[in-house]
Formats: sequence, structure tokens, C-alpha cells
Amino acid sequence: MYQMLVDLTKPKTIRGHVDVVERSDAGTVTSKGKKKKRSRKKNGRTSSGVGSDEKLNQGVDESVDGCTIGKLFVSNRVIAMGSNGTIVFEGTYDGCRVAVKRLVKAVAFEVNLNLRISDNHPNIVRLYGTESDQNFWYLALERCTCSLNDLIQRPTVSEDQAKEVKVPKVMLWTDKGYPSTILVELMRDVVSGLVHLHGLGMFNQDLKPQNVLIFKEGPLRAKLSDLGISKRLVEDKSSLGDHATGKFSIPIPIQIVYCFNPIAQYLISLAVTGCGSSGWQAPLLNELQMRAVDMFSLGCVLFYCMTGGGHPLGDRLECDNNIVKQSKVDLFVVEHIPEAVDLLSCLFNTVAELRPKASEVLNHPLFWDSDTRLWFLHDVSDRLKLEERKANSDILKALESVSSLAFGTKWNRKMGRAFLKHIGKYRQYNYDSVHDLVRVVRNQLNHYSELPLEIQKILGPGNEGFDGYFRSRYPKLLMEVYKVMHQFCREEERLNKYFKGSVV
Repeated sequence: MYQMLVDLTKPKTIRGHVDVVERSDAGTVTSKGKKKKRSRKKNGRTSSGVGSDEKLNQGVDESVDGCTIGKLFVSNRVIAMGSNGTIVFEGTYDGCRVAVKRLVKAVAFEVNLNLRISDNHPNIVRLYGTESDQNFWYLALERCTCSLNDLIQRPTVSEDQAKEVKVPKVMLWTDKGYPSTILVELMRDVVSGLVHLHGLGMFNQDLKPQNVLIFKEGPLRAKLSDLGISKRLVEDKSSLGDHATGKFSIPIPIQIVYCFNPIAQYLISLAVTGCGSSGWQAPLLNELQMRAVDMFSLGCVLFYCMTGGGHPLGDRLECDNNIVKQSKVDLFVVEHIPEAVDLLSCLFNTVAELRPKASEVLNHPLFWDSDTRLWFLHDVSDRLKLEERKANSDILKALESVSSLAFGTKWNRKMGRAFLKHIGKYRQYNYDSVHDLVRVVRNQLNHYSELPLEIQKILGPGNEGFDGYFRSRYPKLLMEVYKVMHQFCREEERLNKYFKGSVV
């Protein structure tokens, strides 16, 4: 066991040079190969700045001083400040630009071990290597462009402020108020990183927008960071604390306040357990179920993304109070996104055991692209053909029972005359039927390339436009059909790919 821990803490070999865009407050970047002699400190001693040290310092503004420790050059430029004396500096590791996280040795080993165990995943911030001196451990981490918080807040800050932090200018929401394809992928990245951690028996404990970093690797990518307070589950226990039950001890003088003041109960529990951030952690139960706590925090992060910076339990002043009181989350802000309402309702369930697993969230319809949404309805329509032969099909009865939710009254009222005239040429549809509306989607999708240009223009370009046409008119159709088919057909070979690890 000891040897395994030693191996995990050995520095990794960097394969190639990582080309990422970093925060501009880290300074400008020098061109490769440009050398300048200047005084630098190495392990507390002055180094001439030439030879092997010069290679380590490439990529750092030559006007910035610092020190070299092993393969690591640590500049004096601070990128961020953390808890427990943690500071993040600009630096390089073996010639690669990195963020250098300096930790006091008392907490560094577990942080390093957590990163070694978890960072072999595209949605976890990568640890390149470590160095140490008499007082500190230094972690060489890949550099980000900005945080998820920076990205979401970009529309609310000035252009100069956005440029200062180098926040990418991307479309995060459509004109209909839906999260864009880019934002959906970033949210999915967050879930994917959490799936990886939970698969290793670890949980994040401090998931919030500031701890999700954005990287420009072709398309934007989100990665979980700040795993310093992550805890590892042993033997798949679902709770953590001083005892197997997950209970923790509180000093007697504090117990009096703890019993009678729910705010104190919540805030003290953060300090006692050493986990979570105010406003982003779930209310503690009798047994602290850490996976469920992560899922509550995930719900908060997803809500934050979809609402452009909102919190499901109110502003900063009322948020913690609402968490303690287990106030019901009001999802009216996202009610135009039925998939979000469905998923967030599960993530915010006050019964922790009923919150979904991260792996279940990953395949939720909220994260489906236009192709998947359309082909799901297409495959459902094909499956329903089998039910037409039955006199009293339970599936068709269940499907038609949700018609008022799926489209209100008659669905033809939300379509233009030209499109109705077009679909009426080939068959007669029942405008009160969910089944027939799904059939319309299926038929037009099958024959899209053969449609008159006028109809293609109405539906919009490609599958994204096609999906947008029906989604904007019948936003609840997909989820209502999904729920019915999940109830009856989730194990069937034709449809089970849509329900693997489903939340519903």
C-alpha cells in the first residue's frame, strides 16, 4: 500500500507542450528560444538564469522574478488565493506553462494524492508534477483560460474587464433562452468529471462555478479543479464522518448554539466537516451522504449556467437560510426548459437517497443534441406502429393522456398554413393526438431532403433548425413522450440506448 502511494506521488512525464490560453494577469508570454540573462533564485540561492534554468523559464514574462525548484519555475505573479494558506502562481514546469499551486505541507499530501488518482480524465484538471522545499509543496497544474464563473458572468462585465481575464466571447444562450450547444457541452463536461470522481469512490465536496475551469482546446472544455478537500469513500460507504454512521462530534459549548440555531447548525457543520462552500452545499442530513451532496451542488451549478448566474435558493443573503430550512426550490426561471425542470427537480430532492447518480444525469435529455432529440422521436414513432394493431394499447392510452401537457389543445394551431397544407397532402392527421404529432416529426425527418425548398426554409437549416421548429412550438413534447416510453419501453432493444442510466 505504501509503495502504491509513493508511485502515485511521483511526477508525470509531460508528453509534448501544452498550448492553452491562460489568464492575462499571468503576464505576456515570451517567444520560444528567446533568452535573457537575469538573476533568479534557485532553492533560495541565486541562479544566473542561463543553461538548464533558461529552458524552465520559457513562457514566463522575463520581467517577472521568481525561483526555480527542481523542474519547476515559480514566478512571483499571483493568479489566485485559496484557503489554508494556498496560493496559485504563474510558472513553468519542464518548459510547459502551468499554474503553480503552493500548499503548506500539512495538507499537501492528500491533495496531491487526490489529483494523482483522479486526473487521468479530460474533465479533471491535469497535474503535471510536483516539487517541494522546506515549507511547501508545489503542484504544477495545467493552465486555464478562465473559470466557469468568469464565462457566465461575461455579459455582465465591461469589455475591458472581460479582456483582462481573457474570457472567450461565445454564445451561451439562444435567442429563445435555451442554453446553446456550447453551454450544454460545458455543463455535460462538469457532469462527466463528477462521474469520473464518483467512479473512483471520490466526491468533490466543493463543486461551484469558481472551481470549474474553462480550457480552450479547440472547442471550449470544462474541467473540475480544486480537489483539495475531496474525500475518498472506503468500501463504498455512502457517508463520511468520525463514525461509520457519518455523524460528527461538536464541542459541548457549540452544541447549545447548534441545537437552537439552524443557521449556526449549517455553517458550523461546514467548518466541522471541512467541506463545501457556503451557498453551494446541500443541507446536512442525519447521515452525511456525500454523493448526494455533490448532486445537490451540481444542480446549483447547472441552474447557474442556464440562468446566467442565478442561484435556485435566492441571493447570497437568503441562500444559506433557505438551504438550512430545506426550502422548496422554485424553478419558474427555467420552466421554459422542461428538461431542466425535470432534472433539477431530481437533483434538489430533499430526500438525499432519491437524488440521481452522476452517471444517470449524464444521459438525461437535457444534454441531448438536436440529432438525438429528433431520432428519439423518430424511433418512438416507429415503435408506436406496433401498438396501432392492438385494440387497447396501454402505451397509446398513456401517451394520449399527456396531450394537454405536451402541446395544450390542438397542435395544428401552432403551425403555419403552408406547413399544414404540406403535411396534409400525404395523410390525414388527428390534431388532438400526441402519436400523430410525433408521426409528423418522423415523416418530415425521413424525407427532409425531398421537401420543397419553401418547407425546408420553414423548418430551418439542418437538424438543429428542424429541432428548433418543433421545440419552440411544443417545448414539453420531448419530455412527456420520454416519460411515457421510459415507463413502458426502457428495456426494449430499439429504445434502451435512450434510457441507459436514466434519471426518470
